[in-house]
Amino acid sequence: MTITLKKTGPLIISALLGAALTVTAYSLFVGDGQTPAVKSSEKTPLYWVAPMDPNYTRDKPGKSPMGMDLIPVYDDGASGADTGPGTIKISPEVINNMGVRTALVERKAFHSEIKTVGYVKYDEDQLVHIHPRVEGWIEKLHVKAAGDPVEEGQPLYEIYSPALVNAQEELIIALGRNNARLIEAAEDRLKALKLPANTIRDLKKTKKVTQTITMYAPQSGVVDNLNIREGFFVKPGTTLMSIGTLDQVWVEAEVFERQVLQVRTGLPVTMSLDYLPGKTWVGKVDYIYPTLNAKTRTVKVRLRFDNENNELKPNMFTQVIIHAEGTDNTLLIPKEAVIRSGRFDRVVLALDGGRFKSVKVNVGRFNAQSAEILSGLEAGEKIVVSAQFLLDSESSKTSDFRRMNQQSDEETTQSPTLAPAPDSVWVEATINSLMPDHRMINVSHEAIEEWQWPKMTMDFIVAEQVAFSDLKAAMTLHIEITKNEDDQYVVSNVHIPASPAPNQKEDQEMDHENMDHSEHNQHGNEK
Repeated sequence: MTITLKKTGPLIISALLGAALTVTAYSLFVGDGQTPAVKSSEKTPLYWVAPMDPNYTRDKPGKSPMGMDLIPVYDDGASGADTGPGTIKISPEVINNMGVRTALVERKAFHSEIKTVGYVKYDEDQLVHIHPRVEGWIEKLHVKAAGDPVEEGQPLYEIYSPALVNAQEELIIALGRNNARLIEAAEDRLKALKLPANTIRDLKKTKKVTQTITMYAPQSGVVDNLNIREGFFVKPGTTLMSIGTLDQVWVEAEVFERQVLQVRTGLPVTMSLDYLPGKTWVGKVDYIYPTLNAKTRTVKVRLRFDNENNELKPNMFTQVIIHAEGTDNTLLIPKEAVIRSGRFDRVVLALDGGRFKSVKVNVGRFNAQSAEILSGLEAGEKIVVSAQFLLDSESSKTSDFRRMNQQSDEETTQSPTLAPAPDSVWVEATINSLMPDHRMINVSHEAIEEWQWPKMTMDFIVAEQVAFSDLKAAMTLHIEITKNEDDQYVVSNVHIPASPAPNQKEDQEMDHENMDHSEHNQHGNEK
């Protein structure tokens, strides 16, 4: 080829020279214009996986059971038993920018503390309730208000009771007859009616009946639950007052159902109160109540504390820490590394070469810093403790949440054989929209247990044997979903609740031209 250059200026010459250089460079990479000299470095996918179901894999591109495009999975050159579905690889620069921190899975002593709240109460072992033994009237009340301190033997109230007057007269009559048996019986009756001993001695000495009888405090303490005033009429069974001591108090705390097994009688307890900041009391678990509160799902625990200066007062609100016994050789990880979800707990495993994978773990107890791992990890492994949520969101797309080398041959041999999932299932659904031109419908269906599908909204192709013209938007009906040979899910049958039987095409030789015309009209109405 001959190129003739005219005087067209430097611009034309430069363009022609550039074109010649381009042709020369291209010829170095392409031999005959048809076969590339350098082979493409594009990787070949190992397999294709469904975005929403990591167990659904295929050896070629296609659609998932939910109608989504399958995602190719490539070999990133990683090695090791933990490579597999869900393993992601990140460059060191990105790891540094994300602030990824890791920690080792370790076996060490586990110390747990149960933090809860409680209320101060009287020591009910030393709480006394005052009741009368006879009917009568309160003539005088020596204790005026609840909370008043009393000493043992101090007068509490004076009562006039006809029954007490009659009992005194019986003793005087017995003394006049000088009958030992009658005297003893009369004295026993007065003692049974709680007549004070000094009053009985004075009665035997003076032989004069006392109209009002003074009752005395049986122990020292403070008055609580004062229910009487002067002039009240009382009878047996009436609670007049209570006397409690404050030398030692109870604290009733509540622990959650999952923490009950960590609590036992005698465990040390630390308590603090807001009104005395910086001061703590040391006590112990005195009793664990045998019943569970059905509303709060908690169990009451009774604690006992010494109260020498009476600083702890009934009904005070307290913060309580129960120090549970520690256990040695426990597999622990930092508590913040655990990713908690509704179905199961998981952590992000840090592998070699910048690779990460989400794995399922069974978590036991927690304390302020650590979480106990029952299964899923081994001592010495490395897990992510910061930025793990970003890594987990990427790994969870394809992860099977299992360790590739965790199941032994024995477990595989002994595992039960699961029944194969059916090819067709019936489920209740609501039609959201119709696409007559493509014989497709968009429905929201209930959960399908046979296929482990949750409630979801999906597009389905309607099979030819189903009368598409009978389907309407907003209709609630039962549909049969069938998995065909191409692994696609189609609506193979429908049952409208108002109709007596599944809605099949009754006339298999329907005129196709009329059917197309009907569907065309329906599509026009929807628009």
